Amino acid sequence: MIAAVSMRGASPRVVHGWVFGSILSLGLGLGASALAGCGPIRYVGGVTGAASSAVDDAREAKAEELAPYWWTRAVEYLARARYEAAEADWQAANRFGRLAKAAADTAVIEAAAAAKDPELRPLPSVDAKDRVAPAKEQ
Repeated sequence: MIAAVSMRGASPRVVHGWVFGSILSLGLGLGASALAGCGPIRYVGGVTGAASSAVDDAREAKAEELAPYWWTRAVEYLARARYEAAEADWQAANRFGRLAKAAADTAVIEAAAAAKDPELRPLPSVDAKDRVAPAKEQ
């Protein structure tokens, strides 16, 4: 296409404008194509960002102590979402990010309920060092 256009007799300013416009159009077209490939990255960032915020909210609600199951689930799913995003498996990263957010939201609800009602709190853990194995008791 470029060879078909004759610029003979045109002023240097017209030629420069035509070349600049062509390069700009080509650059914008390539840039738009490249940004279309960044859609999963942007979406993963949004999902894992929302999950990170939800995990932070659960941390503030003391979910680690009051809702340990949902806390652990949220933290592990968030870690897995970040791992999958690093491996460029966007579908898995999105799925684990959504699961992390849902678990963190549930952890906040469970922690709030456990804070109000001591009956809903998890059983205290027994430290293994303080116990003697049954086979060694005499």
